[in-house]
Amino acid sequence: MDYQAPQIAEIYDMANLMAEDTEFYVSLAGLHSGSVLDLGCGTGTLCCMLAKRGHRVTGIDPASAMLAVARRKPHAEHVEWIETSAQIYRSMRRFDLIVMTGHAFQCLLCDADALAVLETMQHHLKEGGRVGFETRNPHIDWVDAWAGKCRMLADGQITETIRITGKDGELISFETSYRTPGETLTTNSTLRFPSREHIVELINRSGMAVRIVFGDWNAGCFEPSRSREMIFVAEIAR
Repeated sequence: MDYQAPQIAEIYDMANLMAEDTEFYVSLAGLHSGSVLDLGCGTGTLCCMLAKRGHRVTGIDPASAMLAVARRKPHAEHVEWIETSAQIYRSMRRFDLIVMTGHAFQCLLCDADALAVLETMQHHLKEGGRVGFETRNPHIDWVDAWAGKCRMLADGQITETIRITGKDGELISFETSYRTPGETLTTNSTLRFPSREHIVELINRSGMAVRIVFGDWNAGCFEPSRSREMIFVAEIAR
């Protein structure tokens, strides 16, 4: 996805307000102050919410336009913002919780990139710490679910429309259009929909182990044929 354009970053922020996934990850961080690393933090909604609650937060994102929006939010001054990709980020720090939210894991289109991110997580995780991220369940027909999808943003001032442009194995490509009274902006995206079994294999290869897989944001059990989400919680393998 291309979120380097400032206008697209602003619209993304309007389209992705705090929701049940944010609440899930806030709950995962717990009530006691801890250290949290958010890989692919986007416009920083989760980071700022965690900072508000007293956590020590580092937000990583490769898009400067997204971070520019994040830095303007309340409590952003308490977050360490770093412009880089999750694949190559390295520091001496270790974290109690490492997350990758907003289905950002699906932007990793090959095993090499996915494994690089998982190795980043493993490298920076404290002993006893946890990793959390989610992907969409590939058993759901996402092409049918998204085809022609349309919604209104900013009190009806922006119309968001999705058009499927291709499907190739695990990959689905689509164009998202944002129509405003003055112009129409478009982004082109490709997401990967790997199986639960394959993600577990990659997690194991990274030196971590799956603790649990949830199927929804209420921490419900994952049902392979019905759950829309696959929410992974992992830890360092013992």
